[in-house]
Amino acid sequence: MSDTAAPSPPKPAPATDKRTVSRVVAASLIGTVIEYYDFAVYGTAAALVLGPAFFPSGSPTVQTLAAFLTFAGAFLARPFGVVLFGTIGDRLGRKRALVLSLLLMGAATVGVGLLPTYESAGLLAPVLLVALRLLQGVSMGGEWGGAVLLAAEHAPPARRAMFASIPQAGPPLGFLLSSAVILPTLAIAGRDGFAAGAWRIPFLFSAALIIIGLWVRSRVTESPVFTSAPRRTASRFPLGTLVKEHPGRLLLGVGAAIGGSSVYYLTTVYSLQYAPKALGISQGTVLTAASLAAAAGALATVPAARLADKVGRRPVMLAGLVGCVLWALPMFGSLQTGNGLLITGAFVIGLVLFTLSFSPIAAFLPELFPARLRYTGASAAFILANTLGGGFAPVVATWLNTHWASPLVLGCYAGALCLVSLVCVLVLPETRDREFAA
Repeated sequence: MSDTAAPSPPKPAPATDKRTVSRVVAASLIGTVIEYYDFAVYGTAAALVLGPAFFPSGSPTVQTLAAFLTFAGAFLARPFGVVLFGTIGDRLGRKRALVLSLLLMGAATVGVGLLPTYESAGLLAPVLLVALRLLQGVSMGGEWGGAVLLAAEHAPPARRAMFASIPQAGPPLGFLLSSAVILPTLAIAGRDGFAAGAWRIPFLFSAALIIIGLWVRSRVTESPVFTSAPRRTASRFPLGTLVKEHPGRLLLGVGAAIGGSSVYYLTTVYSLQYAPKALGISQGTVLTAASLAAAAGALATVPAARLADKVGRRPVMLAGLVGCVLWALPMFGSLQTGNGLLITGAFVIGLVLFTLSFSPIAAFLPELFPARLRYTGASAAFILANTLGGGFAPVVATWLNTHWASPLVLGCYAGALCLVSLVCVLVLPETRDREFAA
């Protein structure tokens, strides 16, 4: 059955009760933190131990590429998550999709922590690792869109960007949480002990986080925009309808988010492997620099969104993207100095600029699409950008550095993608005053 025109639904009442607001904020944030914690744990473990443990080879570069390709494989699975959870979210509700995505992520992450290595299971070990990473990717395909919509669709119009930005603090907070678990584990077990089996601890710790996340999400109310919309307007296959009706918006939305994804993943994933092995910088120095930068980005998330509520989404995003284009070379060029303070300062500035573009996009992308396709539209644009700009960033960077052994190459790569995002945001309209219930 195709979509048919229907009378405009009544405007839903935004969440005003303090208890409801607190539950919505907690539910939208905690799942995203957990999801990105799981991804950050894998990214760090891939840089440190997973190559030798699951992909034995005479070449360290081949081992690293194999581990990072498995990292990228989870991103390739995300579009399947968009189809699955976008359909659930647009037809059955945001809350139901969020609970299911969190359950899937938790099962897959704990499964990685229980896997046998290549030494004990042979080829079965990397096959199982890839399978579990694909399940993580499917889960991530549904998490971001649902978390953002749960917050944004409960929000008063004048504070929509601020509410929607809450889940945007999830990636840096998830990275910080992973560092808070990995760094003590490394310190206690040592590098050899970590490689021998202590690397499993951060993965298994995810089980406790999932239980907390499910409890919080089970207590939140469904989105008022979803509950007020006539069910006959829902598409049976939202992705197909989206591609048919809004192809330009979808492509430009992908382009708008692609640059920031590259900056984030090159900083918090690739640099952890590249700087110690290629430049001789200590693992602790790079991890500390990336962690402090992530903390600065998290602190800047809500202020950037509040500014976007006042002056519009595009001005704040454009300022961040111009900054990223100009700062990309100095940011990654700082790795050449080997100086921890300079690297930390450069990374902090870079992720604050990244946050200026990343925080408002949580409201910007959903506002590009109608309510009946919003879960699928926002998720598809963000997840495809994350896959192309972020998931493959470590793989592309590893390949680039086999041909040009300089961190400046990373700056050129990230800067070029941020320039693409800059052009796409310039083409897209301002969305701050759009009626969200339609």
